[in-house]
Amino acid sequence: MEQTSTLSFNWRAYYNLCKPKVVLLIVFTAIVGMFLSVPAMVPLSALFYGSLGIGLAAASAAAINHIVDQKADALMARTEKRPIPTGELTDSQALIFAISLGIIAMIILVVWVNWLTAIFTFASLIGYAVVYTMYLKRATPQNIVIGGVAGAAPPVLGWMAVTNELHHHALLLFLIIFVWTPPHFWALAIKRREEYAKVGIPMLPVTHGVAFTKLQILLYTLLLFAVTLLPFATQMSGWIYFISAIVLGLIFLRYVVMLYQAENDEHAMKTFAYSITYLSALFAMLLVDHYFFIGVSI
Repeated sequence: MEQTSTLSFNWRAYYNLCKPKVVLLIVFTAIVGMFLSVPAMVPLSALFYGSLGIGLAAASAAAINHIVDQKADALMARTEKRPIPTGELTDSQALIFAISLGIIAMIILVVWVNWLTAIFTFASLIGYAVVYTMYLKRATPQNIVIGGVAGAAPPVLGWMAVTNELHHHALLLFLIIFVWTPPHFWALAIKRREEYAKVGIPMLPVTHGVAFTKLQILLYTLLLFAVTLLPFATQMSGWIYFISAIVLGLIFLRYVVMLYQAENDEHAMKTFAYSITYLSALFAMLLVDHYFFIGVSI
């Protein structure tokens, strides 16, 4: 009975090491990229193996992030219960797990998807796990902006998994996530600024203050509103997406304006929470719009 409990405990620790909620959003945007790349149904092989390979690579990068950030994680309330700071997993266990996931992901993508997807997925893994986590995060308050390149890649990877090419429409999806990332993460950073300052991570509200960060969030959200209209402007999507993007964007702006006008960090976490809902809903509407117009044309 005790052995079963231990195995269950370890399973949860490895699961949490993967940042499952983050990986789920990554895989979802990748899947949307897959479906938008073709006029009809995505080949099941590309859908399954592409999603699996991209998801495992993202989980590998997340696990490496846990290993590198373990000292800072132990000092921050948001992350102190992660598997390594609590002693649920050792460095060696986490590292072997992360490397194994990365290798399996690359094998899947090379053998059952295509080399282009494998190369770009590996570059994204290195971009997040090494370039961002090991260097940018502690080097500049623009860390999340530059590091956002890796985080914005999933829909492009999904598109490549099906078509084996880099398409300009996929780059529009990349641009949406890239511009979304700073207001999304800076809202959280405002709330957690004292923790970031304590561990020496130069997030924008730590180095430039809350007022400046709020202004940047507002400016980026306005830019995001414009960028999300580009799929309609380029005839990549239709009216369903266009109306949805406007409604979702105005709601996001409302949250951001309330955050901007507040005297403290009130509304920061509400803005952060909505930003996740916003991106998920935006990509969902891209998918609905895509297949609605296919149905109409048929």
